[in-house]
Amino acid sequence: MLLFSTILDIESKMTREAFMELVMEWNNNPRYYEVNRIPDLVWKGEKSIRFGNDNLWLAAEEYSKESTIAVRFEKVDNGITWDTDYVMNFRNMKMAVMLDRSYSPDALIFDGKYSTPAFISFLIKHGYLKKDGDIPFTENAIVMTDDKIGLIADIMNGRNTYKVPVVYVSKTDDNENPIDVDRLAYRLKGVAHVFVQESIDQEQTITDAVVIDHVSSGSIAIYYPNDAVSGGKIIRRREEDEDYMLSYRTVQEVLKYINLQTVKPLFTWQGINNALLMDRVDSQREAVAASEAARKKLEEEASRIRETLDEETRKIYEQAVKTATDEANELLEAYDEDMERMKKQIADLTKANETLISENQGLRSRCSSFENTPVITFGIETDFYDGEIKDLVLSALEEALKNVPEDSRRHDVFSDIIENNNYEKSSKMREEEIRRLLGTYDGLPAKLKQDLMSLGMVITDDGKHYKMSYYGDGRYTVAMSKTPSDWRAGKNLVSEVVGKMV
Repeated sequence: MLLFSTILDIESKMTREAFMELVMEWNNNPRYYEVNRIPDLVWKGEKSIRFGNDNLWLAAEEYSKESTIAVRFEKVDNGITWDTDYVMNFRNMKMAVMLDRSYSPDALIFDGKYSTPAFISFLIKHGYLKKDGDIPFTENAIVMTDDKIGLIADIMNGRNTYKVPVVYVSKTDDNENPIDVDRLAYRLKGVAHVFVQESIDQEQTITDAVVIDHVSSGSIAIYYPNDAVSGGKIIRRREEDEDYMLSYRTVQEVLKYINLQTVKPLFTWQGINNALLMDRVDSQREAVAASEAARKKLEEEASRIRETLDEETRKIYEQAVKTATDEANELLEAYDEDMERMKKQIADLTKANETLISENQGLRSRCSSFENTPVITFGIETDFYDGEIKDLVLSALEEALKNVPEDSRRHDVFSDIIENNNYEKSSKMREEEIRRLLGTYDGLPAKLKQDLMSLGMVITDDGKHYKMSYYGDGRYTVAMSKTPSDWRAGKNLVSEVVGKMV
């Protein structure tokens, strides 16, 4: 499943050598020494390299025809495959960055701590990331000083847009930042600009400068560069873990937009490898055709002169035929080796294509249930997991069906909506899993904690109790005794968790 995809504008000073040196620097970053670093990774100008093993490897392929180098880093960990691709096109000075993860359905959880790929930090550090108009890309939030109010007002009023979304964080009523704004900026590095209000004293000036309502009191607004996508507001509720939830929802909304970008095949690892494969196929076809033509010409010439040869000359002729035959056989052997390599590449590409087809089918299944005008419109709540809100609505309709006559209009409408919206009953499956896990609760061993975390539970130690919140949202929190003595503890806990969370 594609988790992250973006196209970055790169400064012209980035060269082929500089790009590969950056890849080496990224690999040798001390942060990755324990789990991600590939040892002995050295590039000596080759157009095709591969280092590592089956579970951790890095490869680079250069496609000279399009002045492009594609790099893939792959890590396999506990059955989960992570693919990170960097495709640099030096003709257009653009770089595609993609992160893909293959995993089982029960792991469909958005990581609330997600940050854009670390490679983008190296691009910013070395000054390779081109400015977005008059705004430079940075890993830190940009303080909206008084001289920047006009810039923000133009964005709010829709008079000015940038290539990436602009995130505006307002001060709380206590003149504090509602979240760690620098942390948010780091998590969105390269794909959004994060501005933070300098002081609550600016509120009146901002109000006078904009013609639409703007966020305040610690809430966040996102302004998108595409007119087809309206700006989003993320309201601060003064809840527990508000830093986590405000950041989580902001990152989630920006990534939803970023991942909608269309990426051409030659900006992907598979696209570059497919182009190289087709070029090699064409080259081999030409070589085989030339060899066949030479063989036929040699046979025709030999046949013509054979009758005129004496014994000594015939020996010379036979040697010449043998030499030509040996050369032809060598060429055919090389051709067979190349064909075997190409067959493997085709198999790899086919596997990747099948994965994409499966993903697209799932997306079509979700999209096919929607008309031009949706039945409901989302408010400020966002999915905790893929399709959560839709599933909860369909679940409520299914429950409502039990209490309405079968010959009623409500029954027909509710049934029609359920039948035509790919109701997967994911919330019911989660409820069943919670009942299984907590029905006999008498403590929190490591395995139970891990299973609960896989369902989106954030568990913290709170003295005599554990505190468990759904995706870290403080609105949905329950306390769990560390050493329950009541035999009904599990049943009561299930009732509270199901009632609040699913």
